[in-house]
Amino acid sequence: MRVEYDYDTCIGMFQCVAEWDAFERDEDAGKAVLADSEEQEEDVFVREVPDDAELDAKFAARSCPVDAITLYDDDGEQLIP
Repeated sequence: MRVEYDYDTCIGMFQCVAEWDAFERDEDAGKAVLADSEEQEEDVFVREVPDDAELDAKFAARSCPVDAITLYDDDGEQLIP
């Protein structure tokens, strides 16, 4: 599973931080940060989701009020949102 996070879309509600520890608060910017990710394109960050964190990643994606987090399965099919 892969997570894609749109930093620009994030409005800093930090629900994702409460759901999955891969997301961290950046209080200075007022946005979440996806740890251990790579910038795929401007302000879009991606990383693999460890098998033991898939449920947490799903909760994080579903909790985002602006759909800044998208999950994809191993075949590239969009799971969430």
